[in-house]
Amino acid sequence: MAVLCRPAVAVPPHVITMEETLDLARSTHADHDQLGLVLRLIRNTGVATRHLVQPIEETLAHPGFEARNKVYEREAKARVPQVVHRALAEAELTAQDIDLIVYVSCTGFMMPSMTAWMINSLGFRSDTRQLPIAQLGCAAGGAAVNRAHDFTAAYPGSNVLIVACEFCSLLYQPTDLGVGSLLSNGLFGDAVAAVVVRGEGGTGLRLERNGSHLVPDTEAWISYAVRETGFHFQLDKRVPGTMSMLAPALTALSAQHEWNVGELDFYIIHAGGPRILDDLCTHLELPPEMFAQSRETLTERGNIASCVVLDALDRYFATGRATEGARGMLAGFGPGITAEISLGTWATGPARPAALTGAEARRPA
Repeated sequence: MAVLCRPAVAVPPHVITMEETLDLARSTHADHDQLGLVLRLIRNTGVATRHLVQPIEETLAHPGFEARNKVYEREAKARVPQVVHRALAEAELTAQDIDLIVYVSCTGFMMPSMTAWMINSLGFRSDTRQLPIAQLGCAAGGAAVNRAHDFTAAYPGSNVLIVACEFCSLLYQPTDLGVGSLLSNGLFGDAVAAVVVRGEGGTGLRLERNGSHLVPDTEAWISYAVRETGFHFQLDKRVPGTMSMLAPALTALSAQHEWNVGELDFYIIHAGGPRILDDLCTHLELPPEMFAQSRETLTERGNIASCVVLDALDRYFATGRATEGARGMLAGFGPGITAEISLGTWATGPARPAALTGAEARRPA
């Protein structure tokens, strides 16, 4: 049965704090008629720090869509290899053992995909299958895990590499002055991550069931407007309340697996914002500490889109609390409004040499 191994996560070196974000909002939008509301919303995110691929001065500039996409490609090629190598090491595999690469990203565009570059540059076999996922936003991390699970079920014994690359700071649009856009400027961060799903063996989440749920008629709630200046992120004010519509999907999938969703041992949940987790506590009748790793990701890195669930999973590994057979859920949420959900039990695997500590494994790129 397929096992989701320990992820490798890296963040770029440029850091911006919440106070610096608030100061920028005050100075850049001093005459905004809803500045007070914007500042309050940013503070309520609880995002203490975020990492950016460029210094803040370059992040705030807009040299054009083409120039920004060149930054995306350059930074992706510079930062993806290290997480790939570390993820393969965590899974005790090599590039030659990988049968499918799933690459997820919604913050830049390349064709051929980064998957082709990785096969040519990082030692993968020329018959390695490629699956780029570009339009599921924050839900793509969960979707990648689910498609890897499906692949290993169809091809027993196969191995899948998942790579998530999100440079959300490259989407900053200085002319977007809506409250949702200004809130997003203080919420999203940059990161790259990779993880292996082993078809046989391995330590981590043994994948047993997956599912998807789309909330009808919510397509416009999270979206991109594609214009001459690039991707313009659009966030509806109703998005923070979507857990009332998605929590039943988590409950239903758990029931199909003959589990009670409120009685699992761990939860790896996409933290789009603090209210997502607060509402899940209410709907699933769970104490806040059950989402500790997701909250840590949000606080230390912000919303890093498809990388969130991999970062939170890495943090769960770092706790050392997982025991054989522990039951858990991984869920990503994103445009659609879509939920991608996985259920499984923990597999401890055979004894192995000590891995990197959590701090070492998440060192800056």
